[in-house]
Amino acid sequence: MYNLLGALTDKGWNTIFLSAASDSAHKADLQQINVESQSIALNCSSFDTLIESIDPHIVIFDRFMIEEQFSWRVKKACPNALRVLNTEDLHSLRHTRQQALKKSSGSHSEATDPMVLREVAAILRCDLTLIISKPEFDLLVTRYGVSAQQLLYLPLLISTCDLQPPPFSERHGFVFIGNFRHAPNWDALLQLKEQLWPAIRAKMPGAQLSVYGAYPAKKVTNLHNPAQGFMVEGWVDNARTAVSKHRVMLAPIRFGAGVKGKLVTAMQCATPSVTTESGAEGIDHTNHWPGVISNEIKTMADAAVLLHDDAQLWQAASDKSSAVLRRQFDTPDHQYQLTLHLENLVTQLSAHRSTLIMQQLLWHETLRSTQYMSQWIEAKNRQI
Repeated sequence: MYNLLGALTDKGWNTIFLSAASDSAHKADLQQINVESQSIALNCSSFDTLIESIDPHIVIFDRFMIEEQFSWRVKKACPNALRVLNTEDLHSLRHTRQQALKKSSGSHSEATDPMVLREVAAILRCDLTLIISKPEFDLLVTRYGVSAQQLLYLPLLISTCDLQPPPFSERHGFVFIGNFRHAPNWDALLQLKEQLWPAIRAKMPGAQLSVYGAYPAKKVTNLHNPAQGFMVEGWVDNARTAVSKHRVMLAPIRFGAGVKGKLVTAMQCATPSVTTESGAEGIDHTNHWPGVISNEIKTMADAAVLLHDDAQLWQAASDKSSAVLRRQFDTPDHQYQLTLHLENLVTQLSAHRSTLIMQQLLWHETLRSTQYMSQWIEAKNRQI
């Protein structure tokens, strides 16, 4: 999101960030990239007055829940504004995979899952949706019938890394990093604690693992065990600096969607990684992953120990990182392509919308339950 905002301001566009979220001690200073910030309320018509006064050419919704809350208000107040959905990843895909994992059958009906229906509906209501993973782009087109002209493949936008990665000899131990409010990260940490780490320690009794990440709740800090070399460090100011201290990133991810930021960060730090097929999904590595991909605990443990101890093997894996980053994550070029695409759509909006029959259908009065629910909540709040 930060680099998405940067693309807009670099273009010289007046950009305003509206958020209903509470302030955080770790929030970014958007003034540094010339972005104005304003607070907004949920289920409140004050937003209607605000957005009408701004009268934007483009409105970007950060994830489908925000689209549900505000898109009908934007459409009503600013009907000629281009409506764009930023998915980050497909939440519904991650959700259905998690549900399938919980069931012994390993399957979960996507067609009837409410989150799938809600997210696809949000995509269809918008003029454009940003997709960071090619598999997710293909899924939307082939399985859910979304028109490709309503989608833009925009690889994960990453900030420039000025870090000079330390050599093998100056690194030690293993690393895991992730936001622990994110279900796939918590699940991966449990897999690491209960399965992968014991397998590694059986081969390397003195092995050390550092676990970094935001929102380390009590259930996370309870896993801290120095005797087992399992060190829960929690929040760090600079993720890249922390990751680059270590030799191998461990990411036993069992479900998820989009692109896994921790693995891109590892590549920026020239840190080899050991992960699963789910972890590597969305990253175009063309069989040249900087490390090892496997769903088997034994294979992952064997590979992790070899990468940690063998300087030559480690260097060969480390050297592959830059090639993957160059091939897929050229952020300045993707930022340029994004703003160019948005400009073109703004100038051709009527023609673009005229071809989107599903969008017109979903904006029909009989299918606008999210709008009426929000208005009902606002009316109820006034009576309290």
